Amino acid sequence: MTYRVIALDLDGTLLDRQKKILPQSLDALAQAQAAGVRVLIATGRHHVAIHPFYQALQLDTPAICCNGTYLYDYQAKCVLHADPLPVDQAKRVLRLLEKFDIHGLMYVDDAMLYQRPCGHIVRAQAWAESLPPAQRPTLLQVDSLAQAADSAQSIWKFATTDEDCAALRGFADQVESELGLACEWSWHDQVDVAQAGNSKGKRLRQWVEEQGFSMQDVIAFGDNFNDISMLELAGLGVAMGNGVDEVKQRADLVIADNDQPGIAEVIHSRVLNQI
Repeated sequence: MTYRVIALDLDGTLLDRQKKILPQSLDALAQAQAAGVRVLIATGRHHVAIHPFYQALQLDTPAICCNGTYLYDYQAKCVLHADPLPVDQAKRVLRLLEKFDIHGLMYVDDAMLYQRPCGHIVRAQAWAESLPPAQRPTLLQVDSLAQAADSAQSIWKFATTDEDCAALRGFADQVESELGLACEWSWHDQVDVAQAGNSKGKRLRQWVEEQGFSMQDVIAFGDNFNDISMLELAGLGVAMGNGVDEVKQRADLVIADNDQPGIAEVIHSRVLNQI
């Protein structure tokens, strides 16, 4: 089998625990691109929080952002396909966040917005400040997320987090049952809220077919629940050793954790050696 597309989740997958790309991965992916293989990022992140990795990989492909909510073209600086949240639904999410007293980060247009700081925000700000100014994501505190929702052109998703996982589970269950929105877990204490039907797998398949390929031509790497859709659709779905058990069970292959050069080894054995 000759694979023509490599799709990569970022956090917990391509990025190690220090939020860096291993040099072995960089080298293997550069060799794959030189051989004509298309490399694509598929992440839960906002496109403004991908710049350092996109540039390190020297990509020319669009990025699948916010778990498939939209496809962003970095070359043209525009959104190609998207299914954002309507304002009325976003405001209902905000009311539930207030009811459960859960922190929510609202992803809109070209920025991530929050009302009150928390540990997640502090860590994100510290990471942003470690980057060159041109690569820093836009993370803004606002007086009212509801007012910000009214002025946003597109609301991509809510990234929510809480140390009280039971409360977070209750919030997510109510969002799904009452609002009909999708809740995808990216970690045990982090859940993303977005339009139902969006997924990394759906958006990846859309782009792959537009390029004249099929999902059988794809190797996809991931570690968490929001990666399952693309791992199951890909010709080869690869789960990281640090991934959750449910993801490993639904992948075709399980490799070393994200601090080890497992991704590079798969690219060499399953892609470069087959070209």
